[in-house]
Amino acid sequence: MTAAGSGRPEDLAQAIAGELLAHPSVVRLDGGPLGTLATHLPGHKVSGVRVTEVGAPVEVGVVLRLEGSLPTVTAQLRERVQALAGNVPVHVDVVDVEVGDGTEGSAGTEPEAGNRVT
Repeated sequence: MTAAGSGRPEDLAQAIAGELLAHPSVVRLDGGPLGTLATHLPGHKVSGVRVTEVGAPVEVGVVLRLEGSLPTVTAQLRERVQALAGNVPVHVDVVDVEVGDGTEGSAGTEPEAGNRVT
């Protein structure tokens, strides 16, 4: 049985979260600046995935690695969501992007002393 076939929005939200996180360009799911992009469940929430009911439009918020074409990656994510949720509208909100692979010298590291803004 697919997540959409279970009839439970919480099952669908959790399945979508897992499918999105399995994509190599997704760093993490993100609920937006105020954390409102989420599916609220008893005792917890699935941040970065909003499912109100099975068969309704789905909204997701992601932070992506900046590699390749963003339109191509968002289309792939939309396809993954629709494979679980059915042929529903899917809004992919790219909340942020990260450059590099997290190793020294990538974005987010401390600038060299001569380049530091004080």
